[in-house]
Amino acid sequence: MDLTLGENVEMVRESARSFAQKHIAPHVMEWDESQHFPVDLMRAMGEQGFLGILVPEEYGGSGLGYQEYITIVDEIAQVCGSIGLSVAAHNSLCTGHILQFGSDEQKQKYLPKLATGEWIGAWGLTEPGTGSDAGRMKCVAEKDGDDHYIINGTKNWITHGISGDVAVVMTRTGELGDSHGMTAFIVERGTKGFSGGKKENKLGMRASETAEMIFDGCRVHKDQMLGKEGDGFIQALKILDGGRISIAALSIGIAKGAYQASVRYSAEREQFGKPINSFQAIAFKLADMATKIEASELLTRKAGWMKDSGMKMTKNSAIAKYYASETCVEVATDAVQIFGGYGYTKDFPVEKYYRDSKLCTIGEGTSEIQKVVISRLLLKEV
Repeated sequence: MDLTLGENVEMVRESARSFAQKHIAPHVMEWDESQHFPVDLMRAMGEQGFLGILVPEEYGGSGLGYQEYITIVDEIAQVCGSIGLSVAAHNSLCTGHILQFGSDEQKQKYLPKLATGEWIGAWGLTEPGTGSDAGRMKCVAEKDGDDHYIINGTKNWITHGISGDVAVVMTRTGELGDSHGMTAFIVERGTKGFSGGKKENKLGMRASETAEMIFDGCRVHKDQMLGKEGDGFIQALKILDGGRISIAALSIGIAKGAYQASVRYSAEREQFGKPINSFQAIAFKLADMATKIEASELLTRKAGWMKDSGMKMTKNSAIAKYYASETCVEVATDAVQIFGGYGYTKDFPVEKYYRDSKLCTIGEGTSEIQKVVISRLLLKEV
């Protein structure tokens, strides 16, 4: 693996960093407190090319690879995990699914709008009773004549479930638990029978909208199907491989933000007449934080390199996601400890990093599920 990221990545890094400081940083706590999802900001990020990073230029995208993608999510998440999450979900889930499995007609119709931020994307897999056990979903698509399907059911924990202009939705078209009994459809907002439901009141990531999507007699044409009937489960697993890289990148960004704040504070805060970073207890915490962040980024960039190279990377993306997300929580926790009482207040930034960090060990498969994936694949190699 070539560890030289190159000029392209550095240019993207500067662009994302500058944008985040100018357009996101001034509003972070305001959006967090009010749970405001900044749709206008998403449009602006689309204009910058941040919402079609992996989409080829012929479809209106930036035509970049996973190293650039990891960098953009990382830089934005250093400033605000919520916005980093929305960027990740839009790119890797809805847009990524259409890019990877859509017909040319579907790509021509949807990717230009998604890549430019004209439309915001959502992706529906999880349901109220099925999280890790997605194969038992109850959102059903039944045939209605030769050309249409009727979708009934509810999806929850969906990023952009209310504000998304278009959603890729996993439905059951076969027997319960059958891996070939699931099918993906593209459903546009405004389609009769498709609506947003309850918006979740969350611990962290509060400026990234998380809500239900409700399907009540929602009639869609067969042309809205992604791939063939029964392909949905296999498609979803492949999309989640890339999605785990997204959450790993998000984790790295949040961890870096917490770490950098800790380094600055520990140099300014004095106890017993000297900066607290001169005490071994604090200095060793900083050393552990830096080491784990570095390892997380290397694991994530390796998974991204494998993805760009067309290599099978299910195990590596799970390893990266597992390690980076757990590191994110550990670093954010240590950051609060370094800040002491100030770290427990909203006047200082690490309180938000701490709240945001926990989602990374849950979203796109919990840490426990990552260990299931990793261990199964390791045992197959024996």
